[in-house]
Amino acid sequence: MARIAVIGAGMAAMAASARLAIAGHKVTVYERGTTHGGALGRVARDGFVFDTGPQLLHLPAVYRDLFVKTGKESLEQSVAMSQVDPASAHVFADGTAVALPNASRAGVVQALDAAIGPGAGERWSDMVNRGREVWDATRRPLLEEPLATGPARDALGHDPYPAVRRRGLFRRPAPPTLASVAERELTDPRLAALLESHVLAHGLDPRTAPASATVLPYMEQTFGSWYVAGGMRALADALHRRCTARRVEFRFGAEVTEVLEKDGRAAGLRLADGETVEAGMVVAGVSPGRLAALAPATAEPAPVPPGRCTVLLALRGARPEGTAHRTVVHAPDRAAELAGIFAPQGGAAYVPTVTVLRPDDPAVRPDEEHEAVTLTATAAPQGAVNWRAGAEEFADRMVRAAEAAVPGLRERLLWREVLTPADTEESTGAEGGGVPAPVLAGADGAYLRPANSTGMSGFYRVGGFAHPGGGLAHAGMSGALVAGLVVEGADFRGSQ
Repeated sequence: MARIAVIGAGMAAMAASARLAIAGHKVTVYERGTTHGGALGRVARDGFVFDTGPQLLHLPAVYRDLFVKTGKESLEQSVAMSQVDPASAHVFADGTAVALPNASRAGVVQALDAAIGPGAGERWSDMVNRGREVWDATRRPLLEEPLATGPARDALGHDPYPAVRRRGLFRRPAPPTLASVAERELTDPRLAALLESHVLAHGLDPRTAPASATVLPYMEQTFGSWYVAGGMRALADALHRRCTARRVEFRFGAEVTEVLEKDGRAAGLRLADGETVEAGMVVAGVSPGRLAALAPATAEPAPVPPGRCTVLLALRGARPEGTAHRTVVHAPDRAAELAGIFAPQGGAAYVPTVTVLRPDDPAVRPDEEHEAVTLTATAAPQGAVNWRAGAEEFADRMVRAAEAAVPGLRERLLWREVLTPADTEESTGAEGGGVPAPVLAGADGAYLRPANSTGMSGFYRVGGFAHPGGGLAHAGMSGALVAGLVVEGADFRGSQ
C-alpha cells in the first residue's frame, strides 16, 4: 500500500482517487478551494439552481464502469439519469429549425431531410459513418491506453478520417480539416454549421481542427445525451460520496505550492502554510501553469484554449411542454464569430453561437411557474478580452440570440448572472479560464495532450490538460488511466 497525494478535487482527480483507494492505497486529496467537482460548479439563488460547467453527459459508460469497479452501488443507483430527447434542437442563421432525436440514426436522417431537403440526412449519415471509422481506429490508443511514445505516438499525428473517393483526373486527398469536410461532403451551409458546432463547443476552430474531429458528433449521436436529475453537479456529489466511502480523505483550503522530490522521485507536497506532506506518489489534476509552478521539470508548454461565457437566467412563467432540453442557435456570421474567438487580439463585436439549456427538472426551479435557463457560448480567452469591462455587453448579445429559442425571453426575465472565463480562472485556476478540448488524432499531434506519466518517477498528471483531454467523459478516462499506471496489472482503463 502506498500513500498517494492528489492535487485538486476535480472529476478526473476524484475518479483516480476512488480507483486507487479501492486498490488498497491511502489517498488524500488536497484542494485549494472549498469544495469538490472542479468545473462542475453550481449556483443557487431564490430557488433557482444552475450548473456552471458541463450540462450533459455523452459517454455514460465511463462512469458506469467507474462506479461498478469502486463499490456496490451502480451509477444509476447513485444518481437519477435520463436520456434527453430530442438530443438537441438547432436554429440556423436563415431561420431553419430542426430537432434531432437522441441516439437514432434513422430519426436524424428523417429530421434533416424534412428540415433541409431530401438527401441532407444521407450526406450527414455518410459523414457520421466515416466518423465511426475514426472512433474504431483511435478509441484504444487515445482513450483506453496511456499515451504512446516513439513511432506509435507519431502515428497518432496522422488523421485517420477516410478519404472520400473522387472521380476525374485530379483527385484531391482526404479533407485535412473539419471545415473542408463540411464544404466538400455536406455542401449545405446549415449542415456545415451543425458539424462545426460540435467542435466549436469544445473551443476548437473548425478551420484548423483535423477531420478526425468528426468523431465528436459520432460519439454524441451513437451513445446519446444524458442528464442527471438535479443538475450535473449531482454527479460530482455522487463521486465525492464514493471517494469518502472508499476512505479517501479530502483537505479543502489546502493549496499546494510545491511537489517535493527525492532522488528523482516524487516524495510529497509542500502547502501554502508551510506544512510538508510525505507521499510515495503524487497525482496532479491542475492546469499547465499551475503544474509549472509546482514541478517545473515536468511542465510542458501549452497554449491557453478558449473559454466559455455562461449566462444564468431566472425566468417567470412555466417551461412550455415539449421544449427541447438543448437548443443551439447558430451565429448569423460564421467568419465574424471565428475571428472574435480565435484571432490573437479578438475581432470586432459579433453575435456568437449560443447553446440554450432548459432542463425539465423540478429540482432546478422554485415552482412550476418559473424556469431556470442557462446560455453558454465559446469565447476568447481572458488574454484577448477584457471580461471585467465587456461581460454584460457580450451577455446582451447572447440573450438576444437566445430569443430565437425562447420567445419573449427578455419580458420573462427576473434576473441574470454572467460568468466569464475570468470567473472560470478564479474558480478552477485554469489560466485565462480556458476549457481544454478532447484529444484528437491528426495535425501532426497538435491536438494531443501531455502523457499521464511525467519525467519524475511517481508523479502523474490527470484531468483535461493531460491525456486524453477535456470533457466530462474524458475526465473519467483520465482517472482510469492514471490508476492503471499506478496499480500494475489492474484493468482500470475505463469502459471496454
